[in-house]
Amino acid sequence: MDRMPPEALHPALWLGHQLGRHADSAVPSGFAQLDAQLPGRGWPRRALTELLLPHPGVGEIRLLADSLVATQQAGRLVMLFDPPADLSALALAALGFDVEQLLIINTCSRVIPGSDSLWALEQALKSGHVGAVLAWLPPRLHAERLRRLQLAAHAHDGPAFVLREMSAMQRPTAAPLRLALCASGADVLAVRVLKRRGPPLEAPLKLELPPVLGETARERAALVLEPASLHAATFVNLAA
Repeated sequence: MDRMPPEALHPALWLGHQLGRHADSAVPSGFAQLDAQLPGRGWPRRALTELLLPHPGVGEIRLLADSLVATQQAGRLVMLFDPPADLSALALAALGFDVEQLLIINTCSRVIPGSDSLWALEQALKSGHVGAVLAWLPPRLHAERLRRLQLAAHAHDGPAFVLREMSAMQRPTAAPLRLALCASGADVLAVRVLKRRGPPLEAPLKLELPPVLGETARERAALVLEPASLHAATFVNLAA
């Protein structure tokens, strides 16, 4: 009698040379090159995906746009917590977002002294009624708080993205998927897979993002700007 291979017994099992799997179907990222390197071939559900940034505006919105827009088109709510600057409604609409249906939560200006700024995020994850969550976390977050968010994400049937400072790379994370993002030229994003359920990935991925500049402006910018500055246009006034 043939024995069933161990990795076929349960989605939580895999061999060291294999990518892990998910009990729930993953959410496609919109980038085939990236999906091929993600366990389940897409963004995980019921788990945190941690994105580390050198600074806001390197292209993180455009990286996540396809999955977030697909969530909206499926009739589910997308929530954004504590974006570091006002967002451009025109830029978001150009990426396919229904801007009027985006729910943006600002917890930084707490009315009650000593209240927990992550409480609303944790409750949104626990509710099981939100389609996708994108949250910019406060710097130097304690590991215990991230573990609580990861536990809350178990009830969240959709992707949950948390964005943190690059220095968090030196500390362990409860998130099963951790990526580091860095601009690598005009509308090009370098993605390093720092942690995943599977073997390490040595070289970063280079992803072509939807352009935010016209062709002439891109050529001019490439001559006079550092690559990391080319994505700053992502953050402008949402009310404009």
